[in-house]
Amino acid sequence: MSENLKPKTLTVSQWLRDAADQLADVSITSALLDAEIILAHTLHKSRTWLHAHNDDALTPRMIEIANARLDLRLDRTPIAYIIGHKEFYSRNFAVTPSVLIPRPESESIITLLKKHRPVTAKRLIDVGTGSGCLGITAKLELPELSVALSDVSRHALTVAMRNATALNAEVVTVRSNLLARVTGKYDIIIANLPYVDSSWERSPETDYEPQLALFADNNGLALIDQLIDELPATLNKPGLVLLEADPVQHNAIITKAHTIGLEHVETDGYAIALSW
Repeated sequence: MSENLKPKTLTVSQWLRDAADQLADVSITSALLDAEIILAHTLHKSRTWLHAHNDDALTPRMIEIANARLDLRLDRTPIAYIIGHKEFYSRNFAVTPSVLIPRPESESIITLLKKHRPVTAKRLIDVGTGSGCLGITAKLELPELSVALSDVSRHALTVAMRNATALNAEVVTVRSNLLARVTGKYDIIIANLPYVDSSWERSPETDYEPQLALFADNNGLALIDQLIDELPATLNKPGLVLLEADPVQHNAIITKAHTIGLEHVETDGYAIALSW
């Protein structure tokens, strides 16, 4: 328990200062920001409200709840799991420990999608959808597309549909290991599959994320390679494939894609666009 935050009365600024100090002591670089997010979520207020109410007193109950959430963060539980959502492409997506937390770098997939989608494209599938952030965003940004979300995890698909409903995105779901149970052809396939090699250095927060959604064998490329092998049966011509991977893996992915006739279109950060 956060022993330094036990007094019965604390002001907003006192709680934030003490919480930020504790977070900094465990080497969390975003200490003050995290403290503000925790307290704002607890009070159902914005961070801007906190700044304008520094001297407001917190009730013992509010302190108790905020302290409990602070303890989770001190244990390196990701902020997104503590507050239950993460922003992606200017929209809030619900997240649980059943799904990977959306990353800002994944937004490059949407950038490449809007730039390179075939003019005749009608159907898109998001493979390994997790929270649904990519497929749902694709549908909301390009509503003319028919979008399917697929994942091997039943729990992930539940979260994805929760997000689709909350954001009024008309999508369908299919439970499938990559493309194994996907029927029909698609014009666009997007995928943020597990690509982390277990030997890589990573933040402690990733210990709380679903390992199934993070790690892959063969230097992190096993599932991406498998997906590429499965593409000919599912991807129309012309067709676009958008993948996320670490930049150190990009050359190997492009080389693998060439074996089935896909050409490299563009790379943007962690995202790769391929087409035929």
